[in-house]
Amino acid sequence: MIALLLICVVAYLLGSINTSILVSRMYGTDIRKHGSGNAGATNTLRTLGKKAAVMVVVGDAIKGVLAIYLTGFLVELCANLGTSVFENGEIYRCTAGFFAILGHNFPVYFKFQGGKGVLTSAAVIAMLEPVIFLCLLVIFVVIVAITRYVSLGSVCSAAGLILLPVILLGFDHLPFLVFGVLAGASAILMHRGNLVRLKQGTERKLGEKKKSERTG
Repeated sequence: MIALLLICVVAYLLGSINTSILVSRMYGTDIRKHGSGNAGATNTLRTLGKKAAVMVVVGDAIKGVLAIYLTGFLVELCANLGTSVFENGEIYRCTAGFFAILGHNFPVYFKFQGGKGVLTSAAVIAMLEPVIFLCLLVIFVVIVAITRYVSLGSVCSAAGLILLPVILLGFDHLPFLVFGVLAGASAILMHRGNLVRLKQGTERKLGEKKKSERTG
């Protein structure tokens, strides 16, 4: 139990390092005060440009990778030492992944105002189940290519994260199934504002300028 708690805390603190906020501060501002107010890559792209967005993409992905890698390292180390503290490694890796996402969404360092966890989730899923990741990536790319709505692609991928593991993995990987439900539901909830704007027809498409920018 102590080991699980330690992993939760470390992963959460790691996830709380919000790259978008840090990058925006390099530009002398706070990304949460611009655009959609979301501390994520899409809002960074629209507000600060491609270079800043690339830094956010890389930083958010690294958090997810590190959370899984460090947990995997501990699992392997304990196995080599002959201890059963991390006997079921999948449980610990999935837990670390979810808490890294939770940290990104509600960062303790930034008054619990973070992003929506899409990139960090993608990195975690890629580390845990690469096939699931590729399927979700296809869903995301197809939806965004057709509609130009990044938020809709994210929500559809989140729904896929809930459903696909059951179809492709069955119940042999229960920790990942639970992770998929929690992470997928969390992503959908974090996009509830986007869903309202999609319904109202006011959600901005990828590459679309603000109304004020179009009218000069």
